[in-house]
Amino acid sequence: MSNLRRRRIRLRRKKPVSRNMREIIVATRNQKKLEEIREIMRGLKIKFLSLEDVSDAPYVNEDGKSFPENAAKKAVKIARFTKKLTLGEDSGLCIDALMGAPGIYSSRFSGQGKSDEKNNQKVLRLLKKVPLRKRSARYVCAVALADKNGLIGVVGGVCGGLIALKMKGTHGFGYDPLFLMPQYKKTFGQLGPLIKHKLSHRYKALKKIRPIVRKYFQSQNP
Repeated sequence: MSNLRRRRIRLRRKKPVSRNMREIIVATRNQKKLEEIREIMRGLKIKFLSLEDVSDAPYVNEDGKSFPENAAKKAVKIARFTKKLTLGEDSGLCIDALMGAPGIYSSRFSGQGKSDEKNNQKVLRLLKKVPLRKRSARYVCAVALADKNGLIGVVGGVCGGLIALKMKGTHGFGYDPLFLMPQYKKTFGQLGPLIKHKLSHRYKALKKIRPIVRKYFQSQNP
């Protein structure tokens, strides 16, 4: 056997094979949201999958009256279907001048044919005559964890800011180009992930869920 052949065999054998890789199903088809969750939860040595990885995943009707209700509903239904630990997340933008709207309807605020662009443009139209100082708003996030036996826990996070006078920046998704952080004088769309992931509503909620996730897997593999 040649030295090159032996070297190739040794290299292949060095690759770790994990048949019991820890996995969490994230109850979403939004790939941008999934990537953000993966980034924030780095270091847990867990594989985060989405509903795109689940065959025949059931539809979850988000008819709850709050972010925690919707997050819990997603987590429980998908966990019961997959028999795997599932993370349900529901988040949105609450604008004071709009009496808390779009709130739980954030992702579908512009109705049929919805998109991030259309949602943002609708917000700008509704706030057209509202000065910046009266455009206070907050991003709200609820994260729920469930397994095949039911709901394990629900946590939340809030990030306050203002609605900018126009869209700025290309980072992130959703209302990020409009969500202005006064201390930076920039939107989440301008700040990018390095700063956003230390301030955001989603970061704050996921930070609370991390120890619950760790405890869960420790209890499964004492």
